Amino acid sequence: MSSKYKEQFDLQGKVALVTGGAGIIGQEVCRGLAEFGANVAVVDVNLSGIEILIAELRGKYRVDVEGFECDVGSPESVSALYDGVMDRFGSVNVLHNNAASKSSSLDRFFAPFEEYSLKTWREVMAVNVDGMFLMAQAFGKEMARNGGGSIIQTASIYGLVAPDQRIYEGSRYMNREISSPAVYSASKAAVLGMTRYLAAYWGDSGVRVNAITPGGVESGQNSVFSEKYSNRVPMRRMASASEMVSAVIYLASDASSYVTGQNLIVDGGLTAW
Repeated sequence: MSSKYKEQFDLQGKVALVTGGAGIIGQEVCRGLAEFGANVAVVDVNLSGIEILIAELRGKYRVDVEGFECDVGSPESVSALYDGVMDRFGSVNVLHNNAASKSSSLDRFFAPFEEYSLKTWREVMAVNVDGMFLMAQAFGKEMARNGGGSIIQTASIYGLVAPDQRIYEGSRYMNREISSPAVYSASKAAVLGMTRYLAAYWGDSGVRVNAITPGGVESGQNSVFSEKYSNRVPMRRMASASEMVSAVIYLASDASSYVTGQNLIVDGGLTAW
């Protein structure tokens, strides 16, 4: 008797939408979804950086790919995105709710907690939480009407545990000092709560809702950060963006047909300690 388990990961004929598609993780996820056969709607607040990605996906994987500009924190922008995606693809089977924001000012985003601006807090929350709500509301409703689908939401280890502030002493990214602000932890914890709620809410409609929680991903941090962070991880290293892709493919595919309301942690064991 031949096994059909491998076929469960096949995404051919499905339409997958990825927000934050121009980002470090988003680009790799788009490549992975296309490689497994999905047609991909690449969504980002700024399309200028993804023309090359779209051309690559179309040429290399021979799937249908389109880019869409959207501010996920804006109801009007999400509504326009919905209309555009439905007009272009007709349906969405997989939503990777992946977009996140560091606000319009990195200085304000990395400010100490005691000096943190409520305006910046709300600006980050508008994308990290409101954006996931608006996208899930628009496309999850469509999935429920069509008999099912998969929503995958990007959370963070800092939605589960607090950052070790010692890691950030002497750490830099893009030639600036960095930290992990409270708004990031609060927003990512909210993502996990929303994930469980929606999984229960839409469970009988065939819409599965899960989260993926990445650990620290290498993206240009200096050696001080990389070494200090890696010392907190049982596997003794940071992740690459590509190491998040298989988790998304699993949750997007029929291989996870009885998995909902879960948080798949991909952190090299950091939260095991």
